[in-house]
Amino acid sequence: MRGSESKQQPVFSYVSLEERVPADHPLRAIRLVVDKILAGMSGRFDKLYAEVGRPSVPPERLLRALLLQIFYSVRSERMLMQQLDYNLLFRWFVGMDVDEPVWNHAVFSKNRERLLNEEVAREFFTQVLAQAESYLSKEHFSVDGTLIEAWASQKSFQPKDGGDGDGANFHGQQRRNDTHESRTDPDARLYRKSSGSEAKLSYLGHVMTENRNGLIVDAMLGTAEADAALLMAAAMREKRPHGRITLGADKAYDQRELVGTLRELEITVHVAQNNRHRRSAIDDRTTRHRSYRISQQRRPLIEKVFGWMKPIGGLRKVKLRGLEKVGWLFQYAAAAYNLWRIPRLRAANA
Repeated sequence: MRGSESKQQPVFSYVSLEERVPADHPLRAIRLVVDKILAGMSGRFDKLYAEVGRPSVPPERLLRALLLQIFYSVRSERMLMQQLDYNLLFRWFVGMDVDEPVWNHAVFSKNRERLLNEEVAREFFTQVLAQAESYLSKEHFSVDGTLIEAWASQKSFQPKDGGDGDGANFHGQQRRNDTHESRTDPDARLYRKSSGSEAKLSYLGHVMTENRNGLIVDAMLGTAEADAALLMAAAMREKRPHGRITLGADKAYDQRELVGTLRELEITVHVAQNNRHRRSAIDDRTTRHRSYRISQQRRPLIEKVFGWMKPIGGLRKVKLRGLEKVGWLFQYAAAAYNLWRIPRLRAANA
């Protein structure tokens, strides 16, 4: 018998959000980790807010909502609020009731300086990494960088002195970072991905991964590849003042000065050799060892990080402007990547 379509809407719902989310949904395991981390950061959040005044949106909810934006590639905070209004899964993850009104998307902008900054993102990243301690290699690491396209047009890249620059017609002009800057995002720089490719206004993002499971152990934004590799390697050596550390990288890092400085830090350098029309900074005293071959085999794991962070995590072209804001997003996306991986590693090792 054909069923009839009822036009009358039920007044009450007797199924809770907890019951509606499947027991094996991937977000369940992630939320357990996130709740534990945010509970540990509660004391820090207390210091960011005044003791009197109108209650704000809980910082825990803001951070959970932004994780959903990264996980589900939501294009904007306005669209995130639309999703949060009708998506029961999103409401459950953030910690909202079914009938609870959502906040205005402008709340995120108002919290950029206080809460949504690189310092808080760095602590959150550190706490996430602590949850993955048993899955991390303590000795073997890789480093690489990528270009993150800025939210600025080529026409905005004009002379710093306000001279004879025509933003509408820049063809034939010699434009350099030391003489030009973007009017809409002065922190962005003009970079090429490779020789012969188009130059775009971008940021340089760098990550260091461990070679066991490819989890991110450090992330930073806004400096040259060699400098970033040295800073992250030095930070790792400071955490582990004793014991062996190897660092794998591609041919772009085969630089004599970089390799020499890393060796002074007692770090074994496993860069891919760049022998084209030049001498490599490493020789067979390094490449003959089995550990070098293993490092080069495990190094491509770092490409999976960029393959997730850019198309899924929203870093292919950022909609934020300024080094601080983009740096916060890059750091938070790195934490989100590790969060997405940790439950799967636990399941695989159970």
